[in-house]
Amino acid sequence: MRQTHKMTYVSKHLKENKNYMKEEVGATVSYDVGSRDILILERDVTIYYVNGLVDDSTIVEILKMLVRTNDLESEEDKIYDIINNRLMNQQVEAKNKLNEVTDQLLAGLIVVFIDGERNAFIVDTRHYPGRQPEEPDTERVIRGSRDGFTENVVESTALIRRRIRDKGLRNEILHVGKRSKTDVCVSYINDIANEDYVQMVKDNIQKIDIDSLVMADKALVELSVEFSWNPFPLVRYTERPDVAAHHILSGYIVLIVDTSPSVIILPTTFFDHLEHAEEYRQAPAVGTFTRWFRIIAVLASIFLLPLWLLFVLEPSLLPKALSFIGPKEVGNIPIPIQIIMADIGVEFLRMAAVHTPTPLATALGLIAAVLIGDIAINVGMFSPEVILYVAISTIGTYVTPSYELSVANKLMKLFLLLMTIFFGVSGFIIGFTISILFLVNLKTLRTPYFWPFIPFNLPALLRFIFRIPEPFIHKRPSIVYPKDHIRQASQK
Repeated sequence: MRQTHKMTYVSKHLKENKNYMKEEVGATVSYDVGSRDILILERDVTIYYVNGLVDDSTIVEILKMLVRTNDLESEEDKIYDIINNRLMNQQVEAKNKLNEVTDQLLAGLIVVFIDGERNAFIVDTRHYPGRQPEEPDTERVIRGSRDGFTENVVESTALIRRRIRDKGLRNEILHVGKRSKTDVCVSYINDIANEDYVQMVKDNIQKIDIDSLVMADKALVELSVEFSWNPFPLVRYTERPDVAAHHILSGYIVLIVDTSPSVIILPTTFFDHLEHAEEYRQAPAVGTFTRWFRIIAVLASIFLLPLWLLFVLEPSLLPKALSFIGPKEVGNIPIPIQIIMADIGVEFLRMAAVHTPTPLATALGLIAAVLIGDIAINVGMFSPEVILYVAISTIGTYVTPSYELSVANKLMKLFLLLMTIFFGVSGFIIGFTISILFLVNLKTLRTPYFWPFIPFNLPALLRFIFRIPEPFIHKRPSIVYPKDHIRQASQK
């Protein structure tokens, strides 16, 4: 077990501080923890930094200014104030606790120790490695901004601040993980967001007792939001700053985790996951049309295969006008087994596509469509109608805006399929009822997951079914219990 150094405060003796830094953070041992000793007005000064997390040019400029002090100043007894004035940076802070000093050092700030002084200066020269903001692949729009969140929490908060220039916007940083000390930013508007929700989120994060957030945002959700084996997402993820800003202005809370390009929106409902930014970038009529087709596609991804299988197993349920539904040739394998095999095959292809380099993606598609699909039908392994309905169901899965919800819907579909296979009509009805009751009983931050359908809220439900024009949206969603309900004054 690692032993902690007894000294907790900055010592007046620079040598003791050096020993602490060597023991605690591996200064002079770890190659990336660098240091520089300089002499200023006959006093020893040591600067510590972490290579790769700091702006090298800024450190060089600070060193030049400090060394130049020897030519411009002579009062040694005022060295603390002199160095404080010479650290030309927008963020300089003095700290006397060594554990806080090391935390800041490992976060990318530089530390300045002065022999004979009980405070160390912390200078923010962070420059994290990372990519430039770009449009996220999973949330593309025809018209709209092309920037997206990055793995840098500072850049991500700046993208939100650029869109919300409100004096009430708060970006509070919390640290999670005894070893990783991952930065988690809680973003909200203090005169809109519900205080109880904000405090609940912060309390849940501060209660986390773990070494590190291995999988960043997903680990944070499992540790701070109620954990269960429930497959449905209890939070909403987005990589679009405009979507995050819209929700913050509506009274939601956004969590930004350093090293993750996805931010977390709380609280959320099932219907929140069915909305997409594209609907708000088009005319209200077009947005409504797009949303209706998206809802139909999502419903098809869940219920199309179980319903078709039910009609295949119970042809008497079909009216005469739809009597053509059902395979004309059954094939060598029973239809229920064909559906399960085809669905599993689609999952194999999806996972293969994730790990396939882009230049080979076309070849993978040809293999799936021609070699596997066509030959499987010709040899009698699959019925053409099975392939058709599996394909439509799969397309509906890809149309679902939320990837997490699409995966959960697949599990619901599989559950309904199995219930239909084993128990027929009764199995389908029971499976459907269990699924709805399960969703109705879910809650996230005490928020009903199936709102506004259950509990029923007609205005909110209409706002989901129709893309309401902006001039007619006067109030914020009641489900987040905002302090300020009025979004804009009514036009009379």
